[in-house]
Amino acid sequence: MRIVFQGDSITAGCRDHGNPFDYGWGYVKYAIEAIKHRHPECEFEFYNHGISGQQTYDLTQRWDRDCTDLKPDFFSLLIGINDIWHRADAGVPWLSNEDFEKNVRYLLTEVKEKTNAKILILEPFLLPTADKDWFREDLNPKIDVIRKLAREFADLYIPLDGIFAAACVEAPSECWSEDGVHPNDAGSRLIARHYADAFDKLYYSIK
Repeated sequence: MRIVFQGDSITAGCRDHGNPFDYGWGYVKYAIEAIKHRHPECEFEFYNHGISGQQTYDLTQRWDRDCTDLKPDFFSLLIGINDIWHRADAGVPWLSNEDFEKNVRYLLTEVKEKTNAKILILEPFLLPTADKDWFREDLNPKIDVIRKLAREFADLYIPLDGIFAAACVEAPSECWSEDGVHPNDAGSRLIARHYADAFDKLYYSIK
């Protein structure tokens, strides 16, 4: 069973791009460990193709090579925060919601039309942080776009923004992320647990 993880630095987890068996130190690593532990009877091929700093448009430029050509059985996507953060840092206008939807729709349409993969979409998220709270003016509409596309394309959806909002009630945001964007070890394990649970729901339909 071939599983492809796609996204930005949150997915990449500082992986070694020269080593296809290095899955990084983030949620992908822990999700793989959990999936292998829960399903020892299955032979898996895992591909972490997250790349730090990438935005939705960047993924459209490498999608055949790093996704659809691999013919995954199970595919997941976590993308979107850099479309906001990079523009905030540069002080330029937000990417329009229409262009954002066009990019993500392209990615999901290609997977749907060129593979038989089950699709798992993970919601972009932002934990409460004083220097980035204003990103919400653009993030919230982008999350709405992702949710809309999930209803159309996804087999399962993980609402990470809501999950981390609940987690931040139980413990301060710095317990999950130093900067509100990149999860620390605890944050990565939280994502991985939800990822592995979602995979379990689809496992037998894939087989």
